[in-house]
Amino acid sequence: MKRYICLFCGSIYDEALGDPGSGIPPGTKWEDVPENWECPDCGNPKSVFVEDES
Repeated sequence: MKRYICLFCGSIYDEALGDPGSGIPPGTKWEDVPENWECPDCGNPKSVFVEDES
């Protein structure tokens, strides 16, 4: 599973964990996260996240 990082606040979206607080269950792939989803920490859009290459 992959991880994605918010360029503004450094928040991590981990596909294995999802974002249950926003209704995204664990195991949800990034491409299946709705386009209107926002960073749970800073509120920026999904488009500001980049794949974690580390």
